[in-house]
Amino acid sequence: MHRVILILFLIISSLFSIEVKETKWPAGESFLTFLNKYSIPQKLYFDLEKEDRELCSEITAGNYFYLMENEDGTLNQVLIPVSEEIQLHVYKDKDSYKFETLPISYREYNETIAIPINTSVSNELQEATGNAALAANLKSIFSTSVNFRRMQKGDFIAIEYTQKELLGRPFGQPDIKAAMVEISGRKYYRFKNEKDDKYYDQTGKAFTKYYFFRIPLRYKRISSRFTKKRWHPVLKRYRAHLGTDFAAPRGRKIYAAGDGRVIFVGRRGGYGNCTIIQHPNGYRTLYGHQSRFKAGLRRGQRVKKGDLIGYVGSTGLSSGPHLHLGVYKNGRAINPLKVIRKPEHIGLKGKEKKTFIANAKKTIQELDSVVKDENRSKATKLDRIVSTSELLPRKI
Repeated sequence: MHRVILILFLIISSLFSIEVKETKWPAGESFLTFLNKYSIPQKLYFDLEKEDRELCSEITAGNYFYLMENEDGTLNQVLIPVSEEIQLHVYKDKDSYKFETLPISYREYNETIAIPINTSVSNELQEATGNAALAANLKSIFSTSVNFRRMQKGDFIAIEYTQKELLGRPFGQPDIKAAMVEISGRKYYRFKNEKDDKYYDQTGKAFTKYYFFRIPLRYKRISSRFTKKRWHPVLKRYRAHLGTDFAAPRGRKIYAAGDGRVIFVGRRGGYGNCTIIQHPNGYRTLYGHQSRFKAGLRRGQRVKKGDLIGYVGSTGLSSGPHLHLGVYKNGRAINPLKVIRKPEHIGLKGKEKKTFIANAKKTIQELDSVVKDENRSKATKLDRIVSTSELLPRKI
C-alpha cells in the first residue's frame, strides 16, 4: 500500500480527532530544542547520518511546518520542510520515534497575469495573487533599467510565471518566465533563457548580473556533492545534501567566497562552528564545521572576496575535517559548483539568439493581448495550468 504523507495527516486527523497544526517555526528554536519540547530522546538526532543531521540545521525560522499532537500533548508526527524539495518527518512508531527524509508533494501552476497600477506594484501583485515574493522578484530582474518609483496610476505590468503551491499557499520562490513593465507608455520586456537562467530583453541583450564566487579554500578532494533529492536504492529512502563538502586538513584557512556582509557567526546545529555571509543579488553562503573563526569576526562586518573568515575543522556532527559550503539564491539552496564554475556569458549569439528572439516575439504578442485597452480597468488572468509533483511511495 502507498500513501502521501500530507493526505495521511488529514485521514488520521478525521479518524482520531487529532488536529493538524500548521504553524511557523519559532525564531531561536533548533531541531534539538523541538525534540526536548516533546520529551523525545536526543539520541534520535545523534544517531542520524551526517547528511541528515545537517539537514536538521537547514530549518528556517518563519517557515511553515505541520504538526500533529496526541490528546495527551505528546507528538504524533511532524513534517518540517527544509527546502523546496525535501522535508523532515518525525513520527511515533509503537513505543519509539522514527526519523526520515521525504520529498515534498506540491502543486505547481503556470499563470499569466496583467495588472493596472493604482497604488504600487507590491500592493497590486499581493492583492491579485496573494504572492508576496512576486513583486520582489519582478523588481530584481528590472533593477538595472526600470525605476518602479516612477510608476503612476494607469501604468501596467504583465507577468508569466510558475509557482509551487503547498496546501493552498505559495511555496518557495516564484519563477518568472517573462515580464513586461509599462511606464508612461514605454514598455520594457524581460525573458528568461532556460539554458542559462539569465534574463534578456527582446533583442537578446543580457540583463542578469551573475555574482561570481571563488572556491573558499585549498582542498584535497570533494567528499560529498550537492543533491536536492535522491532515492537511495540500497537504503530505500530519500536523501539530500544541500551543499558541497571539501575535505581539507584541520586548520586550513577558509576565505570568503565573495564580497558581502556577515549575518551569522556561531554554533548552528549539525554545522557546528558556522559563518553565514549575505551577498548582493540575493545570494548567501554558509561555511560549516569550522574549528575556529578568524579573531574579531563579528555579525554585521563587511568582508571582501578572499578575506580570511575561519579555519577547517570538524565541529558539530562531522566524520572528519572538511568545509561544508552552502550557497543559497533568494533562500533556495543551489549547487555551489555551478555558481563557482559558471562561465561569464554576455548576450546570446548565432542560432541560439535567433531562436530566443523568435520566441520572445511570440511571448510579447501573448503579453500584449492580455493588456489591451478594454482590460485595463481591472486585473486579468489566463487560466492556470497546474501540475503535481511526484507522489510519495511509502509502505505501511
